Amino acid sequence: MESPSLFVHDLDFPVKNHLALGKSLGILDFERGAKVSGAGFPVYIGKGARLERSLINFMLDTHSERHGYTEVFPPFLVNQESLRGTGQWPKFADQVYHIGEDDLYAIPTAEVPVTNLHRGEMLDTATLPISYTAYSACFRREAGSYGKDTRGFLRVHQFNKVEMVKFTRPEESYAALEDIRSHAEAILVALKIPYRVLLLCSGDISANATKCYDIEVWSPAEQKYLEASSCSNFEDYQARRSNIRFKPDNKSKPEFVHTLNGSGLATSRLMVSLLEHYQTPEGHIKVPEVLQRYTGFEEI
Repeated sequence: MESPSLFVHDLDFPVKNHLALGKSLGILDFERGAKVSGAGFPVYIGKGARLERSLINFMLDTHSERHGYTEVFPPFLVNQESLRGTGQWPKFADQVYHIGEDDLYAIPTAEVPVTNLHRGEMLDTATLPISYTAYSACFRREAGSYGKDTRGFLRVHQFNKVEMVKFTRPEESYAALEDIRSHAEAILVALKIPYRVLLLCSGDISANATKCYDIEVWSPAEQKYLEASSCSNFEDYQARRSNIRFKPDNKSKPEFVHTLNGSGLATSRLMVSLLEHYQTPEGHIKVPEVLQRYTGFEEI
């Protein structure tokens, strides 16, 4: 499955990539980020920081006010049991940052702390489905990533993401996956960012998921699509590992819920597409209309 891009921006002039735009406008500073922390840790400056914060607030507001999610602000450090519950441990042990003295791990995604909110619980059937949205910084070692695709925001160790997580009855989970996908797409439609949706084949999805969509945004400078969201149905895989159950109305035996999650969305590659699509011939950036009430300005 692939959906075509809905929007085409008329860029009939030499296109600058997000690195050149960020440097010329003084809104991104990867060099100082590398000095402070190392390669892959970006710094947003001035209107760049404001634009990033506005993007996060717009997504949280959209998912909570229009799509019916309850907003959560979770911890960014979790214990090993939380990683195990969502399937990141031990398979991806080499990709997470570990704080040895406290035996805590920096989260690779808000999916981990939000899903584990209900670890070991028997959920009230009347509360299902439960839908959460959460902002978090995300930390990934990206061990073994080298080459030109690591430039700028294309691959970083720290990035921001708004996540969507759902707990559902088993018979409702595949309809819930379509809802999550449509909610992620709604953000790109509102921003007027060209994108496509891919339904991954079984060989390309993780072992813990049963169905997965990737949503990719177009980069005019890179001349390729960049993954900005992944929406997955895990059925009862995570619920079994985390012991999250509910008791159906017509049955005496408890069942495991189904869990789902989707990026709604990750800002790093979305920012690449946004900056490049909204650039002007003069090298400025027009702010998407839906973000202007958050930024307080229309152009950078």
